[in-house]
Amino acid sequence: MSTSAEKIKPSLRTFDLTMIVVGLVIGMGIFRTPPEVAQKAQVPMIFFLAWITGAVVSLIGALTFAEIGSRYPAAGGFYKIFSHCYHPAFAFMVNWITVISNAASTAGVAIMGAEYIAPLLFPDWSRDTAVATITITAVAILYAVNMLGIRISARLLNVLMIIKLSMLLLLILAMFFVKAPSAETALAPPAADFDVWKAFALCFIPVFFTYGGYQQTMNFGSDVPHASRTLPRAISYGIIIVLCVYLMANLSYVNVLGFAQLQQTTTLAADITGLMFGSVAAKLVSVIMFFSVMAYVNVSVLSNPRVYFAMAQDRVLPKIFSRVNPRTQVQEYAVTLFCLFIILTLFFMSSFQRILEYVMFFDSISLVTAAAAIFILRYRSKKEGEPQGIFKIRGYPYLPAFYILVYMAVNASVLIANPAAAQWGFLLFLSGLPLFYLLRFMIGSSSKT
Repeated sequence: MSTSAEKIKPSLRTFDLTMIVVGLVIGMGIFRTPPEVAQKAQVPMIFFLAWITGAVVSLIGALTFAEIGSRYPAAGGFYKIFSHCYHPAFAFMVNWITVISNAASTAGVAIMGAEYIAPLLFPDWSRDTAVATITITAVAILYAVNMLGIRISARLLNVLMIIKLSMLLLLILAMFFVKAPSAETALAPPAADFDVWKAFALCFIPVFFTYGGYQQTMNFGSDVPHASRTLPRAISYGIIIVLCVYLMANLSYVNVLGFAQLQQTTTLAADITGLMFGSVAAKLVSVIMFFSVMAYVNVSVLSNPRVYFAMAQDRVLPKIFSRVNPRTQVQEYAVTLFCLFIILTLFFMSSFQRILEYVMFFDSISLVTAAAAIFILRYRSKKEGEPQGIFKIRGYPYLPAFYILVYMAVNASVLIANPAAAQWGFLLFLSGLPLFYLLRFMIGSSSKT
């Protein structure tokens, strides 16, 4: 029997994989998280240093996951890695919080879009009520779109992705046409008890949220020829491009708005466009940003149910989640479950900042667990024999260990910023253990009947 690795023909060039890395990382976070970073940094030097550090850590993480994917090239991403390297119960616990985290992340981005358009649609409503109403309605509409069929969703995604990239280019160009306001001199000095290291660590929460996506490089270990040479080059080029884009965007934000104003805004694109072209253009951009944000929500609703499908096929979830509508090719039950998780997140965590803290707490657990798999795979290869032609990260074991320590620091940062989020997040992680055995009992009972 041929394995999945044997069926994959290495066909991606360095340029192809570089563009894939850029596309995986650059998302909607760069339009919303810089104010969060500025608030936590308090001074511009820490603000920019946090973005540079985020790129370095992301590069190490991307190379680590590239080796993991090269050693164990299986479709299914983290789910398959956890199942292969860890006890089934622990693997389920990590996958359980990954499912919650993906839904929460989608909810957070949906809130981001609603913040732009809420003042236009409901100017007389309270901000929180307007944002919640718009967010839930948008998720419901995209749920309906996806239930109609995957082809409709794909067409919508292509259009919205072009809008997102165009907006990012416009915001960067603003740096060359609009000067910083004189009010920049009003930037308040840091408090007397200002802790540089604490501020720097807290910046990691929104920064690493914005850099997320590079971990998907683990899916391309068998798709490139000469992996040991091509993978590090392509990943390095991709992360460097992302760093340049993010630094230019943040330089533009600080130059156009001023650091003090950057700390206070939640609608970066509209504010900058308003300074460039006036209030009418700002309103137009608010509408465009809302639809751009829906691109991320749409692709999440489109892709995340695939994980439920894989888990159901492996009898980790009930078989119903592997069912596909023969006419529309939609996983109706899996899509419904994912959208239900999004709505529940919006009810229990109504602000972007709260969702951000929960998401990064969950993501840190899953990323640390996934990165630690490199030690397990290397240990097993000593017994079973080293695979031929795989990519190996340089600096092993120090670089993967450094990456793990940094993300453990992110978890500590969430504990400092919001102890309740860390406590509830850990309880949700632990709840995966009884849920695992409950589902195993239910699935086992149903198979006997």
